Amino acid sequence: MARDSYQEQLEGLREDVCYMGEVVMERLRMGLDALDRKDEDLAREVIEGDYEVNQMYLELEQQCIDLLALQQPVASDLRFIAASFKIITDLERIADLAVNLGEYTLDATRDLFPDVDIQEMGVETLDMVDDAVQAYDTENVAACRDLAVRDDDVDHFAERASEIVVRDLIERELDDSDEVEDLLQDVSRLLLTIRDLERVGDHAVNIAARTLYMVENDDELIY
Repeated sequence: MARDSYQEQLEGLREDVCYMGEVVMERLRMGLDALDRKDEDLAREVIEGDYEVNQMYLELEQQCIDLLALQQPVASDLRFIAASFKIITDLERIADLAVNLGEYTLDATRDLFPDVDIQEMGVETLDMVDDAVQAYDTENVAACRDLAVRDDDVDHFAERASEIVVRDLIERELDDSDEVEDLLQDVSRLLLTIRDLERVGDHAVNIAARTLYMVENDDELIY
């Protein structure tokens, strides 16, 4: 149904961005579950579902463009529309990272690094995205600043996890060339997973940064 008033259009944009956030978080949750359970069917569902997210992104992009072109928004509304546009871009990229998890699942056959808790890192970054979208919805600037602090913890976790993997690789004694090749593939996939989850945290901070700018015209977290 077409929204009649300008304010209804703005509120509709907020609702649609939050809905996109819910869809993306579900994709990320599915990707983590697929990786944890080595569930190839679930992994394929995440990969194939990326088309829906991309279409949602394009529709919301057009909403933002129409509001900018047709409504001539004042400063605060202009910040809201611009922030919403940037936020849907971050959400689309989080969905791409969820697809990566699905693809890693299809390649993974074993867990060689039990000391690296990928699920713990995944749950934390998923919670960060959830909190970032909620902060956008409720214009909670305190939550925005808190997310930047939490991201430092995710970065430290990623650094420690990478060190564990590399140290373990150095300490292993392998003679068979095929075994070495398989191990290197496992290591590469795990390091990519750590990197991708770290990026999810970065995108959550980006959402918080744009929200803070939207509400207070404060670019403190934008980098």
